[in-house]
Parts: sequence; structure tokens; C-alpha cells
Amino acid sequence: MKSLKNNHKIIIHPLISSLQKLALYENKSKFYIVASNNMETKFQVLYIDRMESHDLKVTCDGIEYSRNEIKNKLDMIDVGNRGRSGGSSRVIGAFGIVGFVRFLEGYYLILVTKRRRVAKIGLHSIYKIEDTAMIYIPNESVRIPHPDEPRCLKMFQSIDLSSNFYFSYSYDITHTLQVNLAIPENIESITTKDIQIKEPSTNQIGPVEVANEDFGSVVNKKGINEGRTNNLQEDKNIYFQNTSFTNGTKFVERVSHYAVRSEPNERFVWNSYLLSKVKKTIHPDWILNVMHGFISQSNVSVFGRSIYLTLIARRSNKYAGTRFLKRGANFEGDVANEVETEQLVEDMGVSSIESPKFSSFVQMRGSIPGHWSQNVTKMVPKPAISFDLSDPYCQAAGAHFNNLLLRYGSPIIVLNLVKKREKKKHESILSEEYSGAIKYLNQFLPPEHQIYYISFDMARMNKGKEANVMGRLAAIARAAISKTGLYCSHDAYKNQQPSTILGKNGCPGRIQTGIIRVNCVDCLDRTNTAQFALGKCALGYQLCAMGLLERPNLDFDSDCVRLLEVLYEDHGDTLALQYGGSQLVHRIKTYRKTAPWTSQGNDIMQTLSRYYSNTFSDAEKQHAMNLFLGLFVPTEHSAPIWEQVTDYYLHQSLTKGIVIQRKYPLTQWWDPEVMNCLPYAYTYKHKQCKSYIPINYHDIECVDVYNDFYKPHEFSVLKESLAEKISHSVRDFMPNCVTDYSPFTVRVRPGRRREEATKGGNKNPSLTGLSSTSSTTSSGSSGSESDEEDELDVQITDSHHTSPARDLPTPSLVTFESLFPSMRQIYGVEIKNPSRPDTLSYKRFVQLGYISNQMNVQPKVINICNLMIPSVVTSDSSLKVAVPKVSPTSIDIYKNYVTKSNGIVNVDDEKYKQYLNCELGLFRPIGWE
Repeated sequence: MKSLKNNHKIIIHPLISSLQKLALYENKSKFYIVASNNMETKFQVLYIDRMESHDLKVTCDGIEYSRNEIKNKLDMIDVGNRGRSGGSSRVIGAFGIVGFVRFLEGYYLILVTKRRRVAKIGLHSIYKIEDTAMIYIPNESVRIPHPDEPRCLKMFQSIDLSSNFYFSYSYDITHTLQVNLAIPENIESITTKDIQIKEPSTNQIGPVEVANEDFGSVVNKKGINEGRTNNLQEDKNIYFQNTSFTNGTKFVERVSHYAVRSEPNERFVWNSYLLSKVKKTIHPDWILNVMHGFISQSNVSVFGRSIYLTLIARRSNKYAGTRFLKRGANFEGDVANEVETEQLVEDMGVSSIESPKFSSFVQMRGSIPGHWSQNVTKMVPKPAISFDLSDPYCQAAGAHFNNLLLRYGSPIIVLNLVKKREKKKHESILSEEYSGAIKYLNQFLPPEHQIYYISFDMARMNKGKEANVMGRLAAIARAAISKTGLYCSHDAYKNQQPSTILGKNGCPGRIQTGIIRVNCVDCLDRTNTAQFALGKCALGYQLCAMGLLERPNLDFDSDCVRLLEVLYEDHGDTLALQYGGSQLVHRIKTYRKTAPWTSQGNDIMQTLSRYYSNTFSDAEKQHAMNLFLGLFVPTEHSAPIWEQVTDYYLHQSLTKGIVIQRKYPLTQWWDPEVMNCLPYAYTYKHKQCKSYIPINYHDIECVDVYNDFYKPHEFSVLKESLAEKISHSVRDFMPNCVTDYSPFTVRVRPGRRREEATKGGNKNPSLTGLSSTSSTTSSGSSGSESDEEDELDVQITDSHHTSPARDLPTPSLVTFESLFPSMRQIYGVEIKNPSRPDTLSYKRFVQLGYISNQMNVQPKVINICNLMIPSVVTSDSSLKVAVPKVSPTSIDIYKNYVTKSNGIVNVDDEKYKQYLNCELGLFRPIGWE
């Protein structure tokens, strides 16, 4: 939503794909894919010809069928083909089409057969692919076999689509939230025209049939072409909603609602090649854009008010590959291991669908832009870094930063974590080349848009006993985020402190301009820790924007930050598996000095696991990725991909004969249209959409996200809802027996971990003993380093300071005690048998109760409670006490005591005489001389 001039407000609603349930039917000549909406009231059919051995023929009649009509059509198809082809049969059910692919024989159809909801943004569901089916299309009668087909198929299927591939029917997960909520330029441009406002009458309501217009450019059953309305002057159903009078002048606020289908960011669409053959021939509702990366969501409960924290990592399909085979950048500026990470915060306490409260912060990681590589042919733990091509004009780096300015705006802040000084140069040559390239490019940029460069040697600083790596990263994060700001969908609160309001004015809300780019050599271990520090700092400002905190300060020992730490560790593990073949070793706790010493042995084993993966299996993974992305297309007259010596020519445009024609000198490495939009991103200011429809109601089916999310027509089990599946700050992180339920309170005792409290979920690899490794070039210490203290060159000034990070150590290996903790560990007490004195005291107390109340005690109870009563009193009560009997000896002792008190002492003269004569035997008699 965005306010424009002349009091004209535009509200956009994403178009929801109406085809979410699929059924595949087959006969000998065709495949029929019958798709329906969630309620199974509207159906469409896709026809795939099976009589073509090599070509793909997919047709869609564009007719929308009812339930009875589709049943009659399927019966008609079955009866019509029963004689010659045995009729039609249902093959499989699915939730979407991933795409079509061909190797050396015919085409294959790839379907999503299992899905799992992993997150929600607003009322838009995000699904993870859990399983797929790959079906060969041509009939066996026309199939022409090829000997290399099985190997190509096996290589393609090694890309596990059930591993971190995501999609959504209504939300564009290839764009950031800031871009998704921006008004498309082609809608904004038509609002400047004169619009004839029509007064609403009491008996005229806009047509509900407008919901069917999302099938634009399709012929309906009557053969009428339902094109989209692209001119507001043709729309007679735009009404104003708010009217007021000021000084006798009528004030009208015009509100327009549009259903919009966005243009995806092809950089993050991993099935773009698989859909390339049919994207222009079938309706967009059939198209399912699949993203590769990581998505996870958690619930931070603030006294019962749910705040959803979501982490989305989008892996780029440009220059994609494995660790040692993809380093640096290509000529187009696409870098290896490029991942865009977005941290979303959503206030679930807001019930308005039109005015939700969102906040997002975007950062990225990527290899150092340049033509460098590492030779893995030699069996060495750290392959030497070499530069393959000389780039005196820094064209690769210039193309890369031009693309960042295009997508994110300015300023670009580079946080380089590569070592700077070594006895034997290894990583440091990358730092020298990187800093030199940025200095060269900054010569030609205006001062206000220049690239900030920060160099921080985390590995060297972490070697010191008193090192405070996280404190230094927190200072860098606060200074950097104050420059870029963050996105907020609503205006600041009246009493919000000005120092916590970041970003440019977005009208309404705030806009993030620029990006923080983090890198080390592999962009894995150190990079993930630095991104966590940035995310922690940004989360403080995001919570301030939500009105939950007064100051953006979060302690490491709070439930909220522990939850965020788990999210970023899972984030780092997943990205490290995708690029490096194994998970993280140098985790956040390693740089906080809280990792247990027992984890070092596990680190060594996992480092060897990564080395084995990089040496022996990375080549096969790279071939599979090139085949999946369509970079290599098998043909009958070319050598197969496994016989290719290198894939360098597949990722470089110059080797393909594609020469980029530049209109400007090399010193102008940016595009003029990009520079004109700064500090805002070009993709934000000039956002385009595929199509749009003016609508009058936002509860029609094509934009009704409430109905799409909650599915009121289906029976729902609350235990299986998304809110019960995601991690929760109270359920999974807050310690037991506490009285302060705030997730921002510092906890003395470590709280429950999500891995211990949740069963069956994806657990942190450091706690499960799974493969968990780190890059050898990203190790924390090296014998080749000098002992000089590292210097931090921060070119961003900021007056804020942070305290050192503190945390309690927790074990990272699975033990019997960690899986089954004792009662003392959980509740602080322990059940044990009482001591004998305590048991006797309790029995005496019970017996006195029985006696005082004159209760009838069963004989067996008396036998059990046979107490020793040290008194002669047999039965006493509060009304009567029996006179005790005293023995004569006791009476004599008492009489002697009384006489002594009167000064009368009875002396035993006989005993005294014996004493004088030494007759008592106490001393030996001594004779007198």
C-alpha cells in the first residue's frame, strides 16, 4: 500500500494461483493434467501429447470447468479412448508442476507430490518440497532409446528437490518484502491521468465476476476474450471510500484496489530452464517458481503477543556450483556462493489484513569478485589461491557492484573477514586485490554513493584469550545498519526514540537503501557468525519499530537471542551443505568462547569429511547442477558432460562468443539509469508487474488470502497447524520455574533448547552428531600467521558501544545426559529417599496426631508405625493428664539436689578416709623413708 498525490491511495493484492491441486491421467496418446482450486469448484485441463518422441507439445484450452463438467469430460475421454487404447487411468496426484526436461530421448514431467508448510508471511503460505515424481512422457511405442540416457537421468536426479527447495502460490519468494509491497510502476503511471470519480449509489455494487479476470488473455467457454483492463478510465467501478469536509471544501480520498501478478526475480528461480518451453504458452497459474536456499520461522512470545521471526536465504542460480570449482566471479559480475538473506519480523497481534506490521532487513554473502581459483588436483589441505586473469580495470568487480546498486541501492558496505597479514601469503592476497579494486571503483563514484570497505580479521582476533570478536562485530553492525536502515511497513510511533528510526522515508514506513555484503574465503563459517551479529543488531531496531522495545539492546543470554542464534546456525549449516558439502564447524559459540572442548574432535572429523567431499564428489555435483540449470544441454553429436574437462566455458559469456557491447567508457562502470535512482534501488523505483486487474472487493477468490490460508472448507487439526510446528520462545527456549516471561530478560540458567524439546524436527547438526565441518581456509587459526595484533579499519563512524557477549557453555555432542536430563537439571530439585532422622521425625509427628485426636488406628497400621515413645505417659489429652509414677531412686536424687541448693552438703566420711589412705586404688602406695 502506498499513498500518492491528489489523495489517491493504491492497495495491491497478489494474485493467488487458482491451480493448487493436480491429478494426472494418462492413456496411450496423451497425458491429462486436471487442476483445481482448493475448494475443488473450478477446474482446468492441460494436454500433453505422448506420440512425439523428442518434441514437447503442451496445450491448454483455457476453459474453466465446474465439478460436473470436468467429470463428464473425463468420462468422455475415457469412453472415447477405451476401444483403441484401453481407456484412461489416474496416475498420480500432485501440488504443482516443477517443469519439463529432456536429455537424449524424450521429455520428462516433474511434479510436486508432497509439500510441507514451513512459514507464513501475512496470510501467504510458503511450502517446502518434500517429494517429487519424474514421469517419462512419450509412449513406449515411439521411444527411441539412447545408451547415455540412464546416466543423464541419474545425474539429474542427484539434485534432491526435497532438500531446501521452496515455493508459494501467492507470495513471490524471489523478491524481498520491500519490493513485494512496492507499487508497480506501470500502475503508478496511470494514476496521474484524470480519473472520473463516480459517486456510489445505494443499490449499485461492483460486479463480483471481476474475480474471473485473473484468467486474462484466455478464451472462456463462450469464446469471449477476457483481456485485462489497463486503463483506469475504462473502469467504471472505482469508488472513493473516505469523505470529509474542511472549511466548507469537500475532501475526497480515493482508494483503488488492484490484483497484481508480479514479475519474479529470475536470479533466484531455480526451475526457470525447466519451465522455459511452456512459460509463454500456458496460463501463469500453471507456473510454479521454485527457490533454492533456506527458510525457517520462529515465534517470539512477548507476554502472549506473538512476533513471528522469519529467516529467508535465496541462493543465486548465476555462477552456481560447489566450493573449489566455483570461486570468484564471471565476466558478468555474478559471484560464487551468492546468497541473499532476509530477516523478517511480523507482529501477529495486528488483525488488519490491509495494514499489517512488517519489518525486514536484507544482507548478502558472496565470493570476492575477481578471476581467482584454487587448484584441487594436488592433495593438499589448503590449495594455493591463484588469479587466472588480469583485470586492470576491475570489470568483474564493477559489473558485480553495478548489479548490487541496481538491486539494493546505495550505500554498499563491504565487510571483508579475510586474513590481512600472514607469514606465508595465502588469504591475504585476496584482501589486497579486493581492497585495491574497491579503491579503484570509488574514484569514479560520487562521494555520497561510494562503497564502504571494512576489513576485520576475525580469525586472528579470535586467537587471543581475552578476544571479544562478537563485541567488535556488534559495533560494526550498529554502524553499518545505521547507514543502510531497514524496511518498516508502518510509520514510527509518536514516542519512539529518534535514534531507533532508521531508513529513508517510505510514505508510509521506512525504506532500506543499500546492502551489507559479508564475505570470507568460502563465505561459510566466519561469514555466518558475522551475519548473525548483523541480524541481532537489526532485530533490536525491528522490535523498537514494533513498539516492543525502547532501546535496541538485546543480551546474548535472553530467550529471543538464543532463538535467533539457532535460526542462524541452521541457516549456516544448510548453506554450507549446499556449497561446501558439509555443515559448519566454527559456529557462533566458537567466536563467543563458549564452545565446549569436546567439540574439537568432532570438528576435526567433519573437516576431513568436507575435504573428502570436495576432492571426490564435487565434480559430480557440479555436473548435476549444470544439467539442472540448463547450462549444459546434451545432444547426440556432442560429448557427454562427464567427459568435459572443465565447465569454465559454460559460465563465461566470452567463451560462448557473447560479447557485451558497452556504450560508455570503462571508467563509467555503472548504468546511468541506476545512478539516477540512487540511493534507492532501481528495482524498487521501477518495479514492474506481469499483469494487474482493478477489483472492488478483496474477498474474491483470486485475492482472498484469508480463505487460501485457513481453508475453512477443510477439517483442520490444531495440533498440526503451523503455529504448533514452528519453534516457540516459551515452549522451547524459556527455562522452567521462572516468574519473568519476557523473552528479553537475561537468564542465569540456560533455557530449554529447541533440539531437546521438539521431537521429529530438523535438529541442529552440532547436537545430533551429524556431518558438521568447516572450510579449511576459514579456520580460526593458522601456523603461518604473524603474531602482530590485527587492526580494524572501520570507515563508518558511530557513537554507540556494546558490551561484551556473554553466554553459558552448553554441550554440543549427544550424550545420554543431554537426551535424558535429570530432574535437577530441569527443575533444580531431585527426588531421593529421605534420611532416617527425617523419617523418624515424620513418624512421630503422625503418631502424635493420631493420639491427640484419639483416632482408631487399625492394627496393621500400628505394626507399621511402631514408634518408641520416650515417656511414661500412656495417654494424655488437652483435658486430662494422668499422674506419673516416680521411682525411689529418682526421688533420692531430687532430694539431694534440693538440699544442696540450701547449702547442706552430705559428705561421705568413710570414702574420704579411704581416699586419704590410698585405698581406692587410684595411686600406687609410696613408703616413707
